[in-house]
Amino acid sequence: MTKRQALSIVIPVHNEAENIPLLYKALNGVAEQVSYLFELIFVDDGSTDRSLNVLEALAQSDKRVRLIEFARNFGKEAAVSAGLHAATGDAVIMLDADMQHPPKHIPEMLAKWKNGADVVVGIRAYDQKESWFKKLCSWTFYKTMGICGVKQITPRATDYRLVDRKVVEAFKNMTERNRMTRALLDWLGFRRQFMPFKAPPRANGKASYGFKQLVSLAINSFTSHSLLPLRVAGYLGGIILFFSGLLGFFMYLTKYIWNDPYHLQFTGTAMLATLIVFLVGLVLMCMGLVAMYIARIHLEVTNRPLYVVRRDTMKELDGGEL
Repeated sequence: MTKRQALSIVIPVHNEAENIPLLYKALNGVAEQVSYLFELIFVDDGSTDRSLNVLEALAQSDKRVRLIEFARNFGKEAAVSAGLHAATGDAVIMLDADMQHPPKHIPEMLAKWKNGADVVVGIRAYDQKESWFKKLCSWTFYKTMGICGVKQITPRATDYRLVDRKVVEAFKNMTERNRMTRALLDWLGFRRQFMPFKAPPRANGKASYGFKQLVSLAINSFTSHSLLPLRVAGYLGGIILFFSGLLGFFMYLTKYIWNDPYHLQFTGTAMLATLIVFLVGLVLMCMGLVAMYIARIHLEVTNRPLYVVRRDTMKELDGGEL
């Protein structure tokens, strides 16, 4: 008899008490449609509402539910990573708890996976209700990432995705503390397919992942996936050094060698200013060089634990396998 394949679903949770029952009901409906063993991994990221109580009740009533409780709020990226580290399924699906990643698309993801995809990426369709500012920020982010040389990130891609077991095992080797999980998964490569979907409005409550967190995520993405921001100072210094050097040389020839044939009448102040600009360019270029060495050191020594687990309900039970 063929063994049924297992599917792990990772859900990061931060103050989603009202949405958890809705998501659980929707996932149960999907479980009845597909022939997979289900494991539901809820990672509580320091919730301050009743989310933890709701999850504890689910874990007690349903053996498929696994609750991982953080000691404090470590952020969504850490929560998703913790879920991936804990998942035991043949495939893992990540989705948000606010119902904006509709579980009804899971069968479509599984079909693409069965057809050979190692990663199935949910692509959010454009929403006419999105503000122009949000659209502009999104366009700027992906355009800048492209300029920085990060080609793996797909515009409008979301955390709503399926990853094969071998992708999860490769992901576990990643040690970055400041991370963008979907960018790391894209960096790994593997065979990808895309699944467009329309995100419905948030079911209940207010999103805790606001503009400040998005800006922080963008900065982390730039600095962890490209060294271009560090190189900018060096490039800028080189440009300033080149042009100020040419200008200074021309000023010297004009004033002292050619006896000012163009009647430019360069003053001592102008020559001093050019010298200062030249030295600024030299300093910036040296800073860029030092930054490159610091970047290498940073990449080598970053190895702090990504999160701290206060409790894992699976470890409180015997076994722990699907």
